[in-house]
Order: sequence, then structure tokens, then C-alpha cells
Amino acid sequence: MNLVLLSGGSGKRLWPLSNDARSKQFLKVLEDKNESLESMVQRVWNQLKNVGLAESSVIATSKSQVDMIHSQLSNEADLIVEPMRRDTFPAIALAASYIYSVKKASLDEVVAILPVDPYVDDAFFNRVKELERVVQESEAQLALIGVTPTYPSSKYGYIVPAEEKEESKADYLSVNRFTEKPSEAAAADLIKNNALWNCGVFAFKLEYVISILEAKGWPTDYEKLLKQYSTLPKISFDYEVVEKTKDIVVLPYDGYWKDLGTWNTLTEEMGTVKIGKGVISEDSEGVHLINELDIPVTVLGASNLIVAVSPDGILVSDKESSPRIKELVGEFDNRPMYEERRWGWYRVLDYTKLEEEKEVLTKRIGVAAGKNLSYQLHDYRDEVWTIIKGEGELVLNDRLQMVKPGDVIKIAAGEKHAIKAISDMEFIEVQTGSQLIEEDIVRLYMEWDAIQEHVLSVKEV
Repeated sequence: MNLVLLSGGSGKRLWPLSNDARSKQFLKVLEDKNESLESMVQRVWNQLKNVGLAESSVIATSKSQVDMIHSQLSNEADLIVEPMRRDTFPAIALAASYIYSVKKASLDEVVAILPVDPYVDDAFFNRVKELERVVQESEAQLALIGVTPTYPSSKYGYIVPAEEKEESKADYLSVNRFTEKPSEAAAADLIKNNALWNCGVFAFKLEYVISILEAKGWPTDYEKLLKQYSTLPKISFDYEVVEKTKDIVVLPYDGYWKDLGTWNTLTEEMGTVKIGKGVISEDSEGVHLINELDIPVTVLGASNLIVAVSPDGILVSDKESSPRIKELVGEFDNRPMYEERRWGWYRVLDYTKLEEEKEVLTKRIGVAAGKNLSYQLHDYRDEVWTIIKGEGELVLNDRLQMVKPGDVIKIAAGEKHAIKAISDMEFIEVQTGSQLIEEDIVRLYMEWDAIQEHVLSVKEV
């Protein structure tokens, strides 16, 4: 069975830690068995390895998340990268074409789709493995997993099964209909009729989605579909496929499952009440503090609060009210102030717009030992780097030199540059120019071996 993990979307419900570049699945606020902090995507990937599913898994994601996934999963995961965000149907269609034309899977093989961030026990993924059998046995077009509800929630969609036939001994049920986010009273009635929470996990034979692509006249070849990706409709898999599918079964899962999509649900699963620099007074009950800045935060005499502090902003909210944050921050259109990259991280320290259309942006950049920034140049900005920690190798205009704390490097627009950290390195970068945007970058070489080979070839000429 092939497994496709969907990792998309931007983060607003967990603002200010989540943003357009760092969605909720990348926040390191959970604890692993060694009491080290881990993200939801790291937790899920380790669980997949525990049950033997990681090797057959790919992650479908957007370009903005590639570096963060590589960084957090140590380049272990195979990625399918969308050229632009469309919705779940185009993403799943692209994944199916990849499995079919690149991995050369048989049309009879089963493909399972699931979100990259469920909070579950390993038993859940053992249940996911059962979907392969269910698809083959039932001969249904789609097989879903439905979670046995523990309370009448209005936050989830519901799968309503058809009435069970007494003679059937199968552990799966035919699906009658779906109900999306009913009232609590309606949810209670649905539960009485054996309805299940829809956790977004389903499976199908590869032939099913490939045949849909063929019927619509779209390529089944991965490279060709990539080129036409912008023409695919922005529509969810539910609307485009599930609602038009007649033969659907559901496999119940009676175990732990939770959507950690809001601050109040996320804090329920955190192993500590405080992350980062700060103090919570003893008379403050039910308070969680997450602080990503180097300044201390103190909470006194408060109850049931989430206090989240990052370079993007500060949130102080009653936990029950925290889901409303998405409504309020929708108006914010600021650039992300913190991002993880394949080589480390950066944090924006200051941004100033001067006269004559000039801008100044100051970053603190961390590069992990053994990692490197690409050999690159910029068209619209000059940069000044001041090394404050660690040692490394710098390539500037095809010349290699060693750098250490205290060194200052001036890089004019159009000059080629790259750096590799020998030990964990940090430097302050001051950008000045007319367009200080992440897109102002021309990458010449990504890997350090290729950069060194280029430098040597230039010397020989």
C-alpha cells in the first residue's frame, strides 16, 4: 500500500507561532518519550516508522514547506511538491500520477490518503494498514476510517453508515451519507445512529483516481501534470470525488484520535506548561506559556490562559476563546518573521522603510554544523554579514575563505556568495535595497560539493 500524507495550508488558528510559512504541524510543542520537544509531523513520521509504513509514504506539500519538512525529518521523506496551492483534489491527483508514472505502481495497488498531523496512538496507523484489505475485500471505490465519537462535537464532520445487515461479518460498513459540522444536538442524534467522526483518512485503488484524470482529459504522467497544474480546478477531493462516489465503505476506529487545530486542544496534549523564557506564578491555574523570544514573559494571578509569543506577534487569550483568533488575524498581511530552512533558521529582527524607496531588513541567521546556504546572488539588494558564532567556509565571487566570529562580509547586489558552517554558526545579516523579498534570489548551486567543484574549475582556468 502507498501512503500519501497531505501537508498544506497556512496557519492562522495557532497564531502567532503559525504563519504562512510555518503551519501548525511544524510547531515543536509536543514531548516525545525522551521528553524532548517535537512537532506533529515529527511525531507522525516516527509513528509511521514504528508500524512499518514510512518507506511506502510520500508527503504532498507546497514549495513554502519543503525546507521545513527536510529540516524536521532529516531528508528522510519523499516529497511531491505542488507548484502552487490549489486544494486537496489537485494535490491527490498529482500524488496519484507520481505513484503511477514515477514509482510505476500497478493500477490495482491501494493508495491511502491522510493528513500529516493527527494526534493518535500507534494503533491508529495499524488500522490504516487495514484499509488495503478493506478496499480489496469490499471492492468499494473508496474506503474511509471513521472514529468512534466520544462526545457530540459540532467541530467535526460525520460519516453516517447504512443500517447493518445481521448476516454481514465484515468489520467495515457501507456509507449512507455525510454530515458536515452539525449542531451539538444534531450530533447527539447522529451518534445514536452509529455515526462516526470523519478524520480525513481514506483509500482507493490507484485505478480509480487515474481513471478520473483520464475522463477529464488530464495527463496521468507526473511531469506533464506538473506543467498543467495551474489549470486544475481549486476544489477539494470531497466535493470533486467523494460526493460523486456511490460505493463507499467505512472502517471504524475505536481508539484515541484528536485534531490539535486550536490552542485549547493543543495545550491539552502538551507535556509542559512553559516553553521558553518566562515565569508562571503558583496562583495561576491552567496557564500555558510558549515564548520564542529572548525576553522573559511573566504571568501573575491568571487562569485558563494561553500566552504565545513569537517574532510574528503576541497572543494573550482565554483558552475557550482562542479558536476565534483566526477571525482576527485574517487582516494581518505581514511577512513571516521566523522560518525554518533545510540549513537552519532565520529570525527577522527589524524592518525599516527609508526615503527614496529604500528598505532595510535585519535578520539573525543560524546555520547548523555541516549545512550550507546555496551559492546565490541577488538583483535588488546589498547584504552585510557579521559572524557572531561558530566557524565556517565562505565563497564570495568564486573565492573560498574561512570566517569566524567578528568577521564582516560585504556582499553587493549581483555578487555570488555561499557559506557552510563547520560548527553551529550564527550571523547578523543586514539587507538594503529597493525590493527586500525572499523571491529576489538566483540559486547557482545547492550542494557544497558542487560549489567547491565550481571554485576549483574557476581556479584552473
